[in-house]
Amino acid sequence: MGSTGVILAVIGGFLVLLVIVVLYAVSIYNGLVTMRNRFGNAYSQIDVQLKRRYDLIPNLVETVKGVMSHERETLEAVIQARNQAVAAGKTAAADPSDAAAVQGAVAADAALSGTLGRLFALTEAYPDLKASQNMTSLQEELSSTENRIGFARQAYNDSVMQYNTAREVFPAVLFAASFGFKEGAYWQIEETAERENVKVSFN
Repeated sequence: MGSTGVILAVIGGFLVLLVIVVLYAVSIYNGLVTMRNRFGNAYSQIDVQLKRRYDLIPNLVETVKGVMSHERETLEAVIQARNQAVAAGKTAAADPSDAAAVQGAVAADAALSGTLGRLFALTEAYPDLKASQNMTSLQEELSSTENRIGFARQAYNDSVMQYNTAREVFPAVLFAASFGFKEGAYWQIEETAERENVKVSFN
């Protein structure tokens, strides 16, 4: 084989290797896109349940307001926390890959859970509320919603874990950052007291 043949062979081998690398990079890219979309969809399921919860809260406040009118500060705190959680949730839903936005939504929802917990603790002292059919119905809907939120959070965190793992393993880690794949944020509540679902039972 002459020198020209050797050069052509080297060039051919290089081109084959380049094609393999490009195809592998495309495969990694497509896989990461799929997983990022998957955890984005999982976040949307949390968002659906949170919106359901947020829609129930004004009804809850109206139901207890007549009986607990002197607890105005607590009721106002619930509405304020609800509005902040709605705003933070919209920001996170617009881009679930934005870790700061997701953590903002987590923090706002945890604050809402805290104010709701205080409200339900106060309602224990009001027999009229316990006997209210409307309150009982709201209690059941909120309890069901809290359970759905819990399942949605777990599904979301599982999707984020799969995405983060795929992003961090070799050789994807060599491409992920340059492709713009940021680390996914878990729905993770830091404070132990806030990890528990809101108690919505009068028992």
